[in-house]
Amino acid sequence: MLFPTPEFALFFCVVFCASWAAIARPQTRKFILLGASYFFYGYWDWRFMGLLAFSSAVNYLAGRIIADASASVVRRRTLIAAIAINLSVLAGFKYAGFFMTSLGDALALAGLERDLPLLQIVLPVGISFFTFQGISYVVDVYREETPAVRSPVDLFLYISFFPQLVAGPIVRAAWFLPQLEQAPKLTRAALCLGLTLILLGLFKKMVIANYLATELVDTVFIDPAGYSSLDLLVAIYGYAIQIYCDFSGYSDIAIGVAALLGYSFHRNFDQPYRASSLQDFWRRWHISLSQWLRDYLYKPLGGSRFGRTSTYRNLAITMLLGGIWHGAAWTFIVWGAIHAAVLAAERALRRRPQSTEAAHATIRPHFIVSAGKIALTFHIVCLSWIFFRAEDFAAAFSYLHQLSVLSTELIAATPFLTALVIASLAAQFLPAHSVERLSARLEPLPVVLLAAGFAISLLAIDLVAPEGMAPFIYFQF
Repeated sequence: MLFPTPEFALFFCVVFCASWAAIARPQTRKFILLGASYFFYGYWDWRFMGLLAFSSAVNYLAGRIIADASASVVRRRTLIAAIAINLSVLAGFKYAGFFMTSLGDALALAGLERDLPLLQIVLPVGISFFTFQGISYVVDVYREETPAVRSPVDLFLYISFFPQLVAGPIVRAAWFLPQLEQAPKLTRAALCLGLTLILLGLFKKMVIANYLATELVDTVFIDPAGYSSLDLLVAIYGYAIQIYCDFSGYSDIAIGVAALLGYSFHRNFDQPYRASSLQDFWRRWHISLSQWLRDYLYKPLGGSRFGRTSTYRNLAITMLLGGIWHGAAWTFIVWGAIHAAVLAAERALRRRPQSTEAAHATIRPHFIVSAGKIALTFHIVCLSWIFFRAEDFAAAFSYLHQLSVLSTELIAATPFLTALVIASLAAQFLPAHSVERLSARLEPLPVVLLAAGFAISLLAIDLVAPEGMAPFIYFQF
């Protein structure tokens, strides 16, 4: 069930009305939202509803045991077992085929070729997201940063809550679970913010991402040799915008839908292409994942506490695993490696000794220097996106080779698509919190006028959007 479809609109209208009708009965409301979430997930493939329930049950029981156990060894072993089960399920569905293929390739290179079983496993949608939420919950209970949930309904709802179930954002238990204990309120501020975010997300996905995907990016990446280097350059810029609008659009809709149900999520994107360094980029891109990797992988490995070599090692492990989290392919590992190498280089440059005058300088960087840093960071990200988007290494290197053959004839990059890319990049430099400010300006309007404006905007988006609707890119992760 895709967000920008009539099926989801009908589904959400029913859930919205039923959940708010049960506002005086909190437990009934939770059951309504839990049932709706499982229906939403089962709409994709009912066979995996049991997997979602199994994941929730494992983390619920682990949290209870960790919280109730007095012996530290029991707590530690339970934590390890819960993490192992979570990761085993994820690895079995997502990486078994990749590992078998890689093993076969390695044996062939060594002259020991064998007929290994070919695994065709259907990947449950959203498995990476709900697995990471389960792990964060049991780790937080172990660290005593959040209390263990006593009601299984609360924990099952936390892991399966449908707005963020299949593509995030990754919601922390310490943020969401306390909201289940409070009576939700649909304030005018939440209503306006929710509607604004939903419209913004739909526009990003249905108009910008879909136009760029169907009319530029997919065409050029399928046959890069058939286009000029300028076409390829515009196409990779187009992919940078496409994946941003696709994923941040989903996050906007998820946060907006949650707001209309009375729950608050943190933002997941913050104008990432205005970042002046790769570290800054990861503070702005897929914020819930970057914070998860920082808190549950990088810091437990030691972070930057044990010297330069240890820091670089931890950065490399974190980003390589972050790469393979996105997909079971070597191209994703290279994507992570590029980010790891640049993050390490940035850290090394910051460690260089400065003169006394430079250390105490308070002069702001020149505009040209700041713009240069932003442009450099953006192009490093775009380079890594080539490996992220390519089907395999051959496709990635073919794209890079054709990009190096200088030619300026524009075939795929029409004036409309080029203007769409430029306008989308320019939008990254709008004032911070522009959406929240726009939402606040809408609050004084009558509800009838808000509803009419929302309906007209929906119709306008549908009219200008291209035909068809591709799944969100991050559904495959």
